[in-house]
Amino acid sequence: MKGIWRIGLTGAASVLALGFVGLTFTNASWLADTPRGTPWKVAHRGIGQYATGPGPNGCSAAQIEPPVHDFIENTLASLSQARRLGAGMLAVDLVPTVDGKFAIFRDEKLDCRTDGKGPLRGKTMEELKQLDIGYGYTSDGGKTFPLRGKGVGAMPSLDELLAAFPDTPILFNLNGFTPADADLLARTLRGSLRDMDNPRDGFSGSTAAVSRMSEHFPKAWSWSVEQAKACQRDYMLTGWTGILPESCKGGTMLVTMENSFFGREDRGLLSRLLPELPGILNWAREGYLRLERRGYFVQPDSAKDAIAELEALGSPVGAFIKQRCAVGPGLHCLPARLFEAWREWCAENGRKEPGTRQTFGRDLHAVVPGLRVARPRIGDEQVRTYEGI
Repeated sequence: MKGIWRIGLTGAASVLALGFVGLTFTNASWLADTPRGTPWKVAHRGIGQYATGPGPNGCSAAQIEPPVHDFIENTLASLSQARRLGAGMLAVDLVPTVDGKFAIFRDEKLDCRTDGKGPLRGKTMEELKQLDIGYGYTSDGGKTFPLRGKGVGAMPSLDELLAAFPDTPILFNLNGFTPADADLLARTLRGSLRDMDNPRDGFSGSTAAVSRMSEHFPKAWSWSVEQAKACQRDYMLTGWTGILPESCKGGTMLVTMENSFFGREDRGLLSRLLPELPGILNWAREGYLRLERRGYFVQPDSAKDAIAELEALGSPVGAFIKQRCAVGPGLHCLPARLFEAWREWCAENGRKEPGTRQTFGRDLHAVVPGLRVARPRIGDEQVRTYEGI
């Protein structure tokens, strides 16, 4: 019996080993197709203050780091700064108002961040414009309020947001939305000049609200937190086999970053650098004088090829524009002609999947922030063109 038992264990171990080897080769990354698209930076609420914790009663504005800038989240100024810093998409929070409009604001209640009280839904947009949305921010337990008075009238409406960023992809966060709220938002977006018949914009939030927005705008990127978490959970269980879970198909996956500086910030760095300031200043002055004498920066020849390869890997559309396009005011191009040139460039550079016109247009807007879509009239027809390239 011992011999039979030993043989059985050996056979089971062999089957498991063979299965592991099979999965290793069938699910190997070197056998996978080249990923489509490029990494895309999404600015969540633009540029805001850094909260060190949830704060008292869940008010994160009452527990922030000492401010190093005056930007307040979810404002036109902070969102514009995020775009200038290279964000390809803006993510904002929407809350319905009592007069049928939508405010760009994080909380359902006003008490935490503003000098107002009660639910935001009970206010008109005109009333919200009278509030100071920087009123409640403090880094020292309420002794001082460094942003107080700097956010008066700064809460944007959805109409203002759409007017300020007509060509920038936007992810609308619909937390707390009902299906009726979603229907109102859809009517508002259709009434604007924004083209929602594309995958550039998106909606996130509860399953009910996101499902309703998917009915109104089926091409938009729509995902619920519940679906994304279910995909992450199921993929951790079975995704390593190479089989995509049903909860992930056509959906969005949240990837948890295990290595982060969050909570590990070097808060003593400034105190250590202060004694070194004279030396740092002399070093910087020496470099500046050398640059002034030369008149330009020197790029080492050994780094040029590496930089070009990194640019092409990180942003193929960016590499295409640098090699084949001119960018600047007064320039214009037909989207179909530009996409055809992109397809030719992909074929020449070994990229198997150039993607669709929609994904190319999305990546193009991310790489060329000043790019605009215009519809000039040529004869009896309006022709869609890109301006700035």
